[in-house]
Parts: sequence; C-alpha cells; structure tokens
Amino acid sequence: MATIRPFTGLRFSAAAGPSADLVAPPYDVISPSEREQFASKNPHNVVRLTLPESEPDDRSKFVKYARSAARLEEWRRESVLSPEAKPAFYRYTQTFDVPGLAALERTTLVTLIKVEPYDKGVVLPHEQTFPKHKEDRLRILEATRSHLECIFGLYEDESGVHQMVVTAPATEVADFVTSEDGIRHRFSVVDDAEACATLSQALEPKTVWIADGHHRYETALAFREQLGPRDGLVPEDFMMMALCSIDDPGLVLLPTHRILKRMNGTVADLKAGLAEHFSLTEAPNGMLMAGIAEIKATTGGQAFGVALPGGTGLVAVAKDPAALAASIADGRSARLAGLDVSVLHDYIFAKVLGLTGHDFFDYTRIEEEAVGSVESGAPAAFLMNPPSVEDMRLIALGGEKMPQKSTYYYPKLLSGLVVWSLKDFDA
Repeated sequence: MATIRPFTGLRFSAAAGPSADLVAPPYDVISPSEREQFASKNPHNVVRLTLPESEPDDRSKFVKYARSAARLEEWRRESVLSPEAKPAFYRYTQTFDVPGLAALERTTLVTLIKVEPYDKGVVLPHEQTFPKHKEDRLRILEATRSHLECIFGLYEDESGVHQMVVTAPATEVADFVTSEDGIRHRFSVVDDAEACATLSQALEPKTVWIADGHHRYETALAFREQLGPRDGLVPEDFMMMALCSIDDPGLVLLPTHRILKRMNGTVADLKAGLAEHFSLTEAPNGMLMAGIAEIKATTGGQAFGVALPGGTGLVAVAKDPAALAASIADGRSARLAGLDVSVLHDYIFAKVLGLTGHDFFDYTRIEEEAVGSVESGAPAAFLMNPPSVEDMRLIALGGEKMPQKSTYYYPKLLSGLVVWSLKDFDA
C-alpha cells in the first residue's frame, strides 16, 4: 500500500515577485541558455535552486550544490519562501492545447509519498535511467535536504479518486500562471483536515506508476538507503509527487524523436537495410509525422518517418510487426520488443546502421526541430508515434523497462510552485 500524506510546503511569498517570473520547467528539460533566461527574470527564480550555477573560482564542482542550499535558507530567512500554515495537499490543474485536439485539462494532486523499492510493487518504473543524472540530483538533495521539484505519477482510478481531487474544497488558489508556452497553471491549497484524510485513504491502495521523474525517484531511494534502518517514519522516507488518474481526460503522451549525429554508410545503404522488414514510400520531410500518425490511427500499423537531407524522406511501414519484434526480443516480452522505440534502437539503429549506445543521437519532442536538423547537417532524423499509457502500465507491471526517453507526458509540471524541506516533516 502507498503511504500518501499532506505536507507543510514552502511557497513563494508576494515579496519574491510575480509568480510567472519565479517558475520554470523541470531541471532536465532546460538548456544552459534557457537556464540563464529564467534566472534573469527574477533573482528568486527557482532555477537558482534547481540548477545552481558554477563560478570560475569554485574549488570543487560540488560548491554549486552548497550554493543552492545557502540560497534556499536565505530565501526562507527573508520570507521569500514561506511555510504553509498547516499541512496541505495541492490541486494542480493545467489547461493546454495539443494540435488536432480540443483544449485539454489535466489535474494532479501534489502529495508526499513514501519512497519504496521497486520490488515491493508499490511504485513502479517504466523507463531506464542514466547514472550520471542521478548523481547530480543526489548531490543537490544531500546539500539542500529539500525536494525542490515534483515528479509525476499515475494511478488506476476505478474508485473515482479523480473526481474527489477535482471537487476537494480549496482554501485558496495559490497561483494562476500562464507560462511562456501558453499553458495555464492553477495551483490550489487543499488543507481541510477531513478532506486530506479522505484523499490519503483513497490513494493508499493504489499502485503508482512513475510517469516522469525516474531519476529523482531513484535518487530519493538512494538518499533514504544511505540513512540505514530507523524506527518509525523519518523525513528521508518521503518525497513530493504529483499524482494523476490514469483515466484523466487530459493525460497526453507525445513522441520523442531521434536526430542522428552520424550514420554509417549512405542513404542507399539505409534504404537497403530497411527494405527487409519495411515498405518504403518517399514523402516530403514536412509530411512525415502526419503520414505515420495517420497510419497508426487508421490501421494500427507500425510506421517511422525518416527525414533526410534534400527535403524528401521516407515513410517506413513494418511489413510484419510481430516478426520484427520477435527478431529483437532477446528475452523481452512481445509488448516491450514491439514498441516503436525498441524497434528503432534495437533493429534500425543496431542492426541496420550498426550504431549502439546513446552518444550518436540527440532527442527532441519537436517535429520541426527533427525535420530541420537534416538541413543543418544531421544525416537523418527518425520521427515516431508515441507509445500508449496502456503500454507503459503493462510493461511496468511485468517488471520490464522501456529505453530512456520512451515517453513524454505533456505538459511538464512547473517547478517553483511548491518546495518541501525535510526540516518541515511532521512525524
């Protein structure tokens, strides 16, 4: 069973400045130049905590983490960040547009959740992780002893918890922010003791799937394990998570495309290698994504868009998806081996192009960036349809993991709406 509880959050006060100047996307989707843009908006922008800067005279690469910790304490002393009057949940609603769909709304409940090893089956992963990213997040957690950002989790909702979250009485709307991408963010405080107890009890039986934030969850696990056995609950047992019903009508998965930095052989070699398992049709690069999306929507077929220099690329449609998955299964389930991302990495990249690892390509969720890259020197870019939430759920339940960056839940949760310091833990 999951241990879910309200908490005493730290929120920016009016003294910090306008909310829109204080928030930012999660640390792992911000480029260095974007980090500087957010930092320049306001001296209290959250990136100064989540992505502390290094200085030329730093004696160690770890000094920046101490800088983040010192800044957090300073903001607290100056009441730039103020603790909630009493423990609360936070209802976080995001209203947004996706091309081809009507305006959507997704609602999460920001809570504390007790971190549990995956083998207990309480919290389940669905993606592999990168060790170097976990080291960075562990350093900042150790220095600040605070969870500076939320991760995103999903739960099955046969008992109607989503409606309970939507209708729970809110003391106030703490923030109403429109971010630069046009997404509207509404953040409300739910601190009624009876409502909080009801929500905690309703969520306790749930299995939680990590939708976004595997690195930070595994960092929190490592942080707790460093402490060793303790009697009762301790602050290190918990972290912040925004929980969303798997049936929320605003739950959207977008694809993450791959841009090649190098390619073995020629385009002719690529076509010859693909031809064994794929039917190939030429199409303008700008029409590839629409083409493969239509194939999936109308026939359920497996298709990739291959953007190539010169403006014309390929729509590659798998002739026999089951046979293709079987050729790369190597002990994996048919569902995992048959994912587009598995076929791309383990068949197209590894077998057709002879490329393995993660250093020969870049990621992007933006179709135009993938297509444009081939006119800026990239030898090819591969566009994909997204996996389904059901794929993620069943693969996680089976104890398997997708490749890194297989899923992109949209929109991202804003950082800076609430912070949780372990010193505010109420046992």
